[in-house]
Amino acid sequence: MPFLSRSLPTPLALAVVSSLRPVSSDVLEVGLGKWSGVGLAADQLSYSETNVASTVAAETASRRREGSSMPTVLVVDDDRAILLLAEKCLSPIADVVKAETAEAGLAALKKNSFDAVLLDIQLPDRSGLAAYCEIREIDNKLPVIFMTIEAASNTAIEAMQLGAFDYLAKPLAVDPLRDLVEKAIEQRKRTSVPVALSADDDVKKGDSSELFIGRSKAMLQVFKDIGRVSKQDVPILIRGESGTGKELVARALFQYSHRYDAPFLAVNCAALPDNLLESELFGHEKGAFTGAESRRIGKFEQCNGGTLFLDEIGDMAPHVQAKVLRVLQDQRFERVGGNNELTTDVRIVAATNRPLEQMVEDGEYREDLLYRLNGVTIELPPLRERKDDVRLLIQHFLSQAKTQLKKPNLEGLAPETLELLMAYDWPGNVRQLRAVIRRCVLDASMSVIFSDILPREIQRLDGGRSRDQTPAMPMKKVEGTGLPTLVDRLLDEKSTNIYAQSMEYMERYVLVRILQETDGNQSQAAEMLGITRGKLRDRINSYGIILESGVSFK
Repeated sequence: MPFLSRSLPTPLALAVVSSLRPVSSDVLEVGLGKWSGVGLAADQLSYSETNVASTVAAETASRRREGSSMPTVLVVDDDRAILLLAEKCLSPIADVVKAETAEAGLAALKKNSFDAVLLDIQLPDRSGLAAYCEIREIDNKLPVIFMTIEAASNTAIEAMQLGAFDYLAKPLAVDPLRDLVEKAIEQRKRTSVPVALSADDDVKKGDSSELFIGRSKAMLQVFKDIGRVSKQDVPILIRGESGTGKELVARALFQYSHRYDAPFLAVNCAALPDNLLESELFGHEKGAFTGAESRRIGKFEQCNGGTLFLDEIGDMAPHVQAKVLRVLQDQRFERVGGNNELTTDVRIVAATNRPLEQMVEDGEYREDLLYRLNGVTIELPPLRERKDDVRLLIQHFLSQAKTQLKKPNLEGLAPETLELLMAYDWPGNVRQLRAVIRRCVLDASMSVIFSDILPREIQRLDGGRSRDQTPAMPMKKVEGTGLPTLVDRLLDEKSTNIYAQSMEYMERYVLVRILQETDGNQSQAAEMLGITRGKLRDRINSYGIILESGVSFK
């Protein structure tokens, strides 16, 4: 079907179908438009237009009673059939203003305020993409949904690059259209709420790769430790979970040492095979092994006079451990395959997230090397133990991503988004937080980042604990174990409608259980159920499910 899905829900299907009139067996006409190959059954055209109109009117009136005014949607398309479809589909949720040219649409925008725009890409007077740029100049917070019959990948990519809210390919289906416009209207309302955290107020300016951010007690102790030992030529072992910022500590130790104008080199011991790691650190002579076609200078030689950072020191092979121990003791080593003893002057800073003491007991790590490395230990706390710093880190990463990803219109985080980010335990620590913030900025199509674009694990967790363990609001449990009892009772009553009543019981249980799982979030529930939000909304109404203060029945 060119623009109308076969699975249209009543009354919307009836509203649109009531405007169709058969032209031939293969053609239906809507207003002035014609399409071939529709093939609707005759009984789909037999509903009373009066009944349909009254049903839509009732929905619209009910929607109007919920607030003082209806949202307003501007639809710009030169196809009058699309304008008619949009008006019929969206009338229960919004007032629809129609325009057949980009010029007419822009004129309407300059005179009135709208909550969303449906914009065709191919317009008679100019490109929809060009019109979109002018819309952004008038109102850069207005969600714009592109529509086009040419669903080419390059068009979709260009539309999203410009910052479109979303993209719909024709033929339009009613449920997705209505759900998407509802979502756009909701986001438009939410952008009017002041952001909880601005993307413009960075706590620190400059190159973030060299910055430490933190005011918690644990981080202040780290700063003190760095200041106390940075100018001392002693080996330092940095310990902490993955993603806590161990290399930043190493760089800070280097920058505040008397070796700050000498080389700083970093080697990840876990990233290289044992034979390559040995060559990387100590170098090799020509012909030392297969493939060694020339002499190679190792990191200990390159870094003479500077600082060498050995990350993941716990993953070093035993024979490499022995050679590193000698460098720590005497500052002497030989290249792989060489006989000449070389000297160096290198300060070693090592880092690990592994339990080295246990590895020593298990015979996996040299005890003497551990003692040599452990001249001074700096413990980095995980992010869950420095909650006071989370907001500062979010602020910094948000401002950084806004600049680097070229999102000048980004204002900041919505209150519920900040609340979820602050409550999460961040098992991946600062690295994970930075990655999440950057992804949210990249995915944001509006000027405010809302919680629905957060990763699922953050949306579904509250303070690191499952909402099944700590419900966000009281819920009435609906047990699903009563089906056998129901069937037995219906059998005793000699019911002739057992199947329908049993299916209703099961569907109601599934709906309530999923809504409890999502704390009443209908968008998430519809996605988990694999149905449209419109269908879920119909089921909620038909079963009398109450969402205001938990999930229960009327």
